[in-house]
Amino acid sequence: CPVRAQNDTEPIVLEGKCLVVCDSSPSADGAITSSLGISVRSGSAKVAFSATRSTNHEPSEMSNRTMTIYFDQVLVNIGNHFDLTSSIFVAPRKGIYSFSFHVVKVYNRQTIQVSLMQNNYPVISAFAGDQDVTREAASNGVLLLMEREDKVHLKLERGNLMGGWKYSTFSGFLVFPL
Repeated sequence: CPVRAQNDTEPIVLEGKCLVVCDSSPSADGAITSSLGISVRSGSAKVAFSATRSTNHEPSEMSNRTMTIYFDQVLVNIGNHFDLTSSIFVAPRKGIYSFSFHVVKVYNRQTIQVSLMQNNYPVISAFAGDQDVTREAASNGVLLLMEREDKVHLKLERGNLMGGWKYSTFSGFLVFPL
């Protein structure tokens, strides 16, 4: 299907036929509404989030036993797939997603370990444990194949996180849908 729409949206193939929506404007949820009033869900709707934590994070402050790291400010939430209340990202569609996190340990000589969890299973971890450093950071990033409704969050395996100047961050975005 070599034809492109007027506003550079990708053609959509339905049962071997090429459907191109012209003179359209994208809506907030990624649907495209044409001048004919037809709404078509786009497979390339934008998805991105970035959240920060502004206070220290200690296990005794947490309201549950999952050790989920809660974030209290969203900087970007395109598509609204990051839930600030639960600090969980839910994939809106199957695709390749990129995630990264950066956390700073509290300056009390403790070791921290943070894991990125996909559907409650650890995928990657970061560790900071130098006993002679007062402020040490742990970071990691990954590309994940996710199915629709898969969930991702950060889990504090041990230690306490530094808050304050928004040292701890968690970000992700859809690289491309599948």
